Amino acid sequence: MSKVYTQLVSIVAFVLLGSFSTQAQLNTPRGSQKATVSQTVGTSTIEITYSRPSVKDREIWGKLVPYGLNDLGFGTSKAAPWRAGANENTIISFSHDASVEGKPIKAGTYGLHLEVKEDNTATLLLSSNSTSWGSFTYDPSEDALSANITTQSIPHTEMLTFNFPEVTPTTAIVALQWEKKSFPFTIEFPVTEIVMADIKNSLRDQPGFNRQTWEQAAGYALNNGGDLEQALLWTENAIAGQFFSQKTFTNVQLKAGILNKMGKQTEAMALVDEAKEIGTVLEVHQLGRQLIAQGMKDKAMEVFEYNAKKNKDTWPVHYGMARAYSAKGDYKSAITHLEKAHNNAPNDASKGRVAANIEKLKNGVDIN
Repeated sequence: MSKVYTQLVSIVAFVLLGSFSTQAQLNTPRGSQKATVSQTVGTSTIEITYSRPSVKDREIWGKLVPYGLNDLGFGTSKAAPWRAGANENTIISFSHDASVEGKPIKAGTYGLHLEVKEDNTATLLLSSNSTSWGSFTYDPSEDALSANITTQSIPHTEMLTFNFPEVTPTTAIVALQWEKKSFPFTIEFPVTEIVMADIKNSLRDQPGFNRQTWEQAAGYALNNGGDLEQALLWTENAIAGQFFSQKTFTNVQLKAGILNKMGKQTEAMALVDEAKEIGTVLEVHQLGRQLIAQGMKDKAMEVFEYNAKKNKDTWPVHYGMARAYSAKGDYKSAITHLEKAHNNAPNDASKGRVAANIEKLKNGVDIN
């Protein structure tokens, strides 16, 4: 066999072996299992994918995970943070623009790294490069966000874990927990802004051909600090101006609430009068309760009196009168009406609530 032929066979064998190695990866269990956690805040989603190493009696902080930025002896980075897990990048995704520790971050997916420090602090680093293996090629010029955080001491956690220990209507605290250390950071979404933008877009499609959708949109804006001018327009579309429009107790009351919040109380009270004329006994009762909650006791009394006159001795008109008198501090008159409400209550549960409120009034406690 010639020398040239032998070399050719060796080259072909090497190429075939390389091709087989890259294309025939076996699916076997990892040493550090992969996990994904997610949390909804408002209508937005946070998702974190990471690998979960175990402590295994090893010294973690300052040893397995060195402090500061380090030359890992491989790759292009000479000052690499910790990959906040094992194997590939730990990645975090935001469905909408958000802020992390008060700093803005665009919607998207980011590599999540941590520079762990000796003084119980750390620096959270979100990199626009989310497809690397570990931190070996970490490049600070690709950082989308850097934030200093304070670590916390926790009971022993064997497997590295990301969770969401606290969630509010607009925020979530994310915490990486491992060994006896926790790395918490806060993510916040402009929920009302996001929802309002989504509503505007949705109303351009099939939901916009339904009166109740416009009412729901206006109600969200009113109750969540949205654009009141926009909310007013939505209610007007629901009342008149569109082929599906219809004046109802709901949208008239809603428009009154918007105008009142805009400081246009005279116009709002005129609509309250209009709403009480077209509402059912229960709707008018709820209208009176809302007026009490807004501190408009005299107007509430007027609404409850109208309901009691129009729907004489029916449930729950005497209950409403009792609430109106209680709001004004006239507990004696309130008890008189509650005793009448107890007699015409529709079921045992209602009778029980009325009886409990009678006891409150006897003890000098407002029932509203």
